Amino acid sequence: MTDTTTPEAQSSGRELHLGWALLLISVAQLMVVLDASIANIALPFIGADLGIDDANLTWIVTGYALAFGGLLLLGGRLGDLYGRRRVFMIGLAVFAIASLLGGFAANEGLLLAARGLQGLGAALASPAALALITTTFPAGPARNRAFAVYAAMSGAGAAVGLILGGWLTGLDPLLGLEGWRWTFLINVPIGLLAAFAAPRFLPESESHPGELDVPGAITGTLGLLGLVYGFSRAGEEAHGWGDPWTIASLAAGVVLLAVFAVIESRVAHPLLPVRVFANRTRATSFLVMMIVPAAMFAMFYFLSLFIQLVVGYSPLHTGFAFLPFSVGIVIGAGVSSNLVNRIDPRFIAGVGTLMASAALFGFSRLDVPHGASDLAALANGGHLGADVNYWASIFPFIVLMSVGMGAVFVPLTLTAVHHLRPEDSGVGSGVLNTMQQVGGALGLAILSTVALQAAQGTKDSLGGDLTAQGMPADAAGQLAFLGSFTEGATAAFLVGAVLIAIGSLAIWTFLNVKHEELATDGPEGGVHVG
Repeated sequence: MTDTTTPEAQSSGRELHLGWALLLISVAQLMVVLDASIANIALPFIGADLGIDDANLTWIVTGYALAFGGLLLLGGRLGDLYGRRRVFMIGLAVFAIASLLGGFAANEGLLLAARGLQGLGAALASPAALALITTTFPAGPARNRAFAVYAAMSGAGAAVGLILGGWLTGLDPLLGLEGWRWTFLINVPIGLLAAFAAPRFLPESESHPGELDVPGAITGTLGLLGLVYGFSRAGEEAHGWGDPWTIASLAAGVVLLAVFAVIESRVAHPLLPVRVFANRTRATSFLVMMIVPAAMFAMFYFLSLFIQLVVGYSPLHTGFAFLPFSVGIVIGAGVSSNLVNRIDPRFIAGVGTLMASAALFGFSRLDVPHGASDLAALANGGHLGADVNYWASIFPFIVLMSVGMGAVFVPLTLTAVHHLRPEDSGVGSGVLNTMQQVGGALGLAILSTVALQAAQGTKDSLGGDLTAQGMPADAAGQLAFLGSFTEGATAAFLVGAVLIAIGSLAIWTFLNVKHEELATDGPEGGVHVG
């Protein structure tokens, strides 16, 4: 029977099909990313309901980050070997089931296990989602737009998580369930629907079962777990870099990754082929995509604390204070996806990093009264930053940072996975996601140390001055903390600005792939490295 469908109708049908495919991938990525922050605001409520002490409460966040960051490389490779759509669906289903368990958790152990299982699901779904964009969308404008949406979801997820977490946590009990439980349960229908719809809109990739590098999978996963845990512990004031477990975890991570490197150089089917890093443009993309999130995640951490502790916003109000970031990164990603068709990635990402660095420098100039006399005036209540004007001192730099991030993520995601061999698309996506997770943990650890060192001297001095004025020691200590926090946060912002400037230098020096090449599919050797 002759197909009488017009070319225009066929084209419209393909675009609609690709649109649904992108919606599925984007929803999955947003769900995975925002779950790293959605539970943060709910932590006090979770602790009170389940009787979890402060020391173990942080594991609700750390447990997810550990499983996610440690298993990303393995998740990417499993997609290459057993089919990316299949692994994507399994990841979503695991994530949804884990969210259900977390939402109905009756004790600490079940909740922590559910968070680890969520991390496993995310580690399977996220690299598969990125690889599916490469294999589903044709090179050129269509793929660039898809990467723009993916990058926007990745960047906006943290801010959306803060807003959604604040709103859900503040709800009165719904169907007999406390608000914090809905931060988990909201994922269940979304994850299951996306997994169910995947076969209809996403193609399956060729599978290569039997080629899994088991020794590499074990050493690589445990090595990444060691690094992520060590960096996370180093960033906590209670432990720091000198803590024995911090040192042991980092040392074990380095040793295991060294063993992993030896194994990968000798096996026939390595978990992480060395050829993935052989291209200079791709290696530069991976490096910068570790450095930039390192500063961005730390910005979220310190700025959210500043807005709550110093300016005095409520958790939900703080979440909405970051709403411009979500809007800005969508705008930045959309503009850069159009520009990358006409301008080389070096210029787009280079300008984006300069914008982000300038924004962090702007945050480092935040200034509020913090002398002993100013602090003493707060003894009857109030906040140091009561006179801080959000629209003048914070909003412009949030917008500048977000647009800059959108301009960085789109071209660097393209250059990181472009011209990879088809059989390496999943692991290449896994490496990119791993760099972001490890970079985020490392950045927060480094900048937390910087903030602690910068604040400590000021805190001791102010505490002594306030006590000398007759203020009780507890009240003096609390006010001295508020007074010193800005010192530490602004120092961290300044170091973050320097980190992104270093990333910008790497882009301008080494990232020299041409925009014409991004509009083509071809062999690995097709990437310009001159």
